[in-house]
Amino acid sequence: MSATTVSASPKSKSATPVRRITSADADAALSEGWADFMDMRGDLIFVGLIYVLVGVVAATAVMGGALLPLLFPIIAGVGLMGPVAALGFYEMARRRESGLHSNWQHFLDVRKRPGADEIAIVGALLLGIFVAWVFVASGLYVALFGWWEPPSIGAFLSRVFTTPEGWALILIGNAIGLGFAALVLGLSVVSMPMLVDCDISAAEAVSTSWRAARANPGVMFRWGVTVAALLVIGSIPLFVGLAAVLPWLGYATWHLYTKLVDRSAIKSRRD
Repeated sequence: MSATTVSASPKSKSATPVRRITSADADAALSEGWADFMDMRGDLIFVGLIYVLVGVVAATAVMGGALLPLLFPIIAGVGLMGPVAALGFYEMARRRESGLHSNWQHFLDVRKRPGADEIAIVGALLLGIFVAWVFVASGLYVALFGWWEPPSIGAFLSRVFTTPEGWALILIGNAIGLGFAALVLGLSVVSMPMLVDCDISAAEAVSTSWRAARANPGVMFRWGVTVAALLVIGSIPLFVGLAAVLPWLGYATWHLYTKLVDRSAIKSRRD
């Protein structure tokens, strides 16, 4: 792996060192994640279908009335909670890496990890960001459309795609959404798998994640675009593709974490 270690700053010598990686490392993480998925694909398709069902139910629940304008923000915002949904995949990847037996029966074993309470803290933070995104998206809609309640899906889509305020909603909303997505990526790309791997505090995990993201802005941007594209592709056929995409990305993120963080510096806190 063509990665270089970034030393901690003088003020934080105890901080976990992170590495600068290349696009080739990110591609390798995706490839290794796919290999993990293929190795346990039968079990993980079963688990992935749970998320497919949740997505279909969530979409159906907001398809009518005043909640219709929130359909896209809610579906898009589910990606902000992706690191929480992927916790079980991180645990399974950890077990497989350690040579332990790993299948869907171990998916919820993450709750037995020493950092379970710290994981809950970061999960609550991500949930707060998701709620904030929905509120911001709602405010933008009201600011541009007023309190208009679409009479149908067709009427809503027509106004969104054929009016100036509709295009403003699309452009501004996507720009704001990009900001939220970048925030979540920086917070969680390392912190969640690290908390599954190690007995550390939520603050240390999030700090390490931020430093890893800042050390690799180009690779992180490319990773974020790749994740977003795969989620969109997986969601188009009634979310069915997510049965493969979610496990794949979960495993791939674990491998990205192992490349971004110098785990030898935290060996004593891993089991």
